[in-house]
Amino acid sequence: MAAPVSRKLSNSFEGALAGGGDPATSPLYVFGPFLQLIVVAGVAAVTFGASIWLVILTVAAVSAMYRLVMRWVTDGSGGSGLSEEEFGGWAVKVNAGITFIEYTLTFLVSMAAMVTFIADRLPVLNQTIFLNLQYRTLVAIVLSILTGWIVNRGPKVSARVFGPATLGVLILLWAMIVFSIIQRYIPGGVLQGVPLVPSINLEAFKSEFLFEFTLAGYARILALMTGIEVFANLVAAYQGNPEEKSRKAFGSLIIIMGTTSLTMLIVGPAILALSNVALSHEVSVFTQTMDKLLPSPLPQIGTLVGVLVLLSASAASAQGLQNLALGLKDRHYIPSVLGQRNRFDVANWPVWIEVAIVVFCFLFVGTKEETYLSVYAAGVFILLSMTGWATTKRLIRMLRAEFKGSSVAILAGVILAALLTTGATIIIFAERFTEGAWLYIPLIIGLYIFFSYFRRRIGEPSITKEELGRREEAFYGIGIPPGEAAAAAPLVDPSILEPLPASATSWHGQPAEIHKIMVTLDGSEFAERALPIAEAICRVTGATMILVSVIPVKGLQRVLPKTRSADDGGTTGQMEKETYLSAVAGRMKTAGLKADYFVAVGGVAEAINTLMHETDADMLIISTRGLSGMGRFLMGSTADAVVQLTTRPVLLIRPEDLAPGETPSFEKVMVTLDGSSFSERILPFAKSLAGAINGEIILLSVPEVPEPEMYGSMKDAVKDLRREAETKAWRYLKGVAAQLDREGVNVRPIVTGSRPATTIVEVAESENADLVMLATHGRGGLDRLFVGSVADRVIHHTTCPVFLVPVHEKRSPV
Repeated sequence: MAAPVSRKLSNSFEGALAGGGDPATSPLYVFGPFLQLIVVAGVAAVTFGASIWLVILTVAAVSAMYRLVMRWVTDGSGGSGLSEEEFGGWAVKVNAGITFIEYTLTFLVSMAAMVTFIADRLPVLNQTIFLNLQYRTLVAIVLSILTGWIVNRGPKVSARVFGPATLGVLILLWAMIVFSIIQRYIPGGVLQGVPLVPSINLEAFKSEFLFEFTLAGYARILALMTGIEVFANLVAAYQGNPEEKSRKAFGSLIIIMGTTSLTMLIVGPAILALSNVALSHEVSVFTQTMDKLLPSPLPQIGTLVGVLVLLSASAASAQGLQNLALGLKDRHYIPSVLGQRNRFDVANWPVWIEVAIVVFCFLFVGTKEETYLSVYAAGVFILLSMTGWATTKRLIRMLRAEFKGSSVAILAGVILAALLTTGATIIIFAERFTEGAWLYIPLIIGLYIFFSYFRRRIGEPSITKEELGRREEAFYGIGIPPGEAAAAAPLVDPSILEPLPASATSWHGQPAEIHKIMVTLDGSEFAERALPIAEAICRVTGATMILVSVIPVKGLQRVLPKTRSADDGGTTGQMEKETYLSAVAGRMKTAGLKADYFVAVGGVAEAINTLMHETDADMLIISTRGLSGMGRFLMGSTADAVVQLTTRPVLLIRPEDLAPGETPSFEKVMVTLDGSSFSERILPFAKSLAGAINGEIILLSVPEVPEPEMYGSMKDAVKDLRREAETKAWRYLKGVAAQLDREGVNVRPIVTGSRPATTIVEVAESENADLVMLATHGRGGLDRLFVGSVADRVIHHTTCPVFLVPVHEKRSPV
């Protein structure tokens, strides 16, 4: 995982500190399971060196392969981006599924290893409280929740709390390397007679028995390579041209993987010689070696550094999951609720889901890191294998286009890397299938189906949104607080842009025909506060006002015939409502308007919807209390239900925001558009109501791409997308404004913000808008929960009336 990056990286060392936390921490915990296997079996003297050198060969081959990936993919999407380009849509979902699992496992392994380090110094944590629950489990759960809370307060907070932990672990590893060398050569050194690096005993490959342990040991220390792919994702975070960026990123990879490789080669034999595997359940083999190798107080400082860097790795995995969720939301692979930003401008739900999974695993599976390493390594090598074969496919295509002798050698090296990673994947699954690696099969299949379902359900995103999502998924912990981002200056000058021609829009100036306007009344003063605005619109359009009231009865749904007495078959409730509506209709007629009334029985929302269709009403005006959050959940909302059901326009007003007797004015009306024919469904109604507007119409468009300043070091990569989106939005709005201006309507376009619902509410407030108009999909139930609704959030957070045009488009089958 990468540490938070909020500015451009100037050199390889900075990149190593930013991206090297995960692979740099792996030597702290991979030796335990490895030595427990080969020492207990009595084969360590033969297989130790062979397993270590196999890992070093794999690291070298994969590192060389990533040099090519870094040259080809400089937008920050790394190996995953290359796999998508070469293999298509299925690779997107497989990559995303594996990445989600790997982030969760990184949190699990790092947190478990951190608790092991703490327990090495505080053995009391290994004691059982009750029912096999240890104190270390409680510590792991508390620190997991605390880490999630800190990460959800934004990347700046995380950076201040976790700091330069990677630098600390690099210093620790180099101290171990240096003292391992010193202790081999000083008189009386604890490592005298131990070879500087392990030798390869060919006997490890000759007998089937020893070869199995060689490969099994190899599989257990392959977790060393977790996180190697992050350096390809960091390419876009460096200063310089693409070639300079890729060179610096590769330099960062060499610093980290070179350090971990030297640790395996030089410190590995020291751990084998100095540690007692039989005591590893009490004190980890790495801590045992530190205590014997380093002078006091360096071992204690080393433990503190290990705890901090492992905590940092857990936090970085949570930040990576946040950005993965943002990217998948933009690409329509997950419900929008999972990618919704909190007040610190980060997606908090994915982190709490991750923490919940981690807590569950700690409670019911345990807090020993070796428990999760098999699944951890399996996912890493599936991703590396995909990258390896994607690189091979790209090279072969390049060779077909232009043959070069040097490329053949490079291709051979890449094929070797692909074969090694694929072989490692097979070995991991074969050796550790029953230890948890099998979980990858149902998890990947389940996540693949999950992503496919929502992609079909929500629909394809725009090209811009798709590209932004790819880049968001690849970056880890990047960003600045929303307050700083809000001050970002526009990237284009709208005054120099030509408007789009009228032919570029689906609306060509025609107004909507409004002949009947329905108003719902229940006899309360609250509901009657909708009458003044209905009267004003009826006067402008010449429409008839249809007054309706519903007798709520579950299980029934019908419009009642008008009656004047019980002899006509009417109930007391019906006659009371008719008398009331007749009186209101009489007042409207006296005021010079056409009016009629109806009473229905049934579910309120369903009956209103039925009445609208039977009376052929063109729009509905309804009062709403604007409940949001828990209040709406507990009390329900008739307005909500009507909006989800009806296909006719609805004007929702909040009477509590009006003084008694006050008629809402239309000095400023804000119409929201995104350039789609869907959003343009609102324009005919805006033009029809233009006569009731005494001031101006504000046309608002919210670009799909966030302000680049929100992305710190990624901002240059996002800036071009943002500039293109702003240009497109301005030209589109100026074209629509020109059509309205020809009709004598005072129009002002605005392009701002990046999150539609939040921006609409904020602009409506800052502009003192009297009415907000927008189209809505009219989603309800699980669709609204999962897919999200801009209109829903606007209704419940703005204080001005909202005019909605529900568009219930036919969805593809799922």
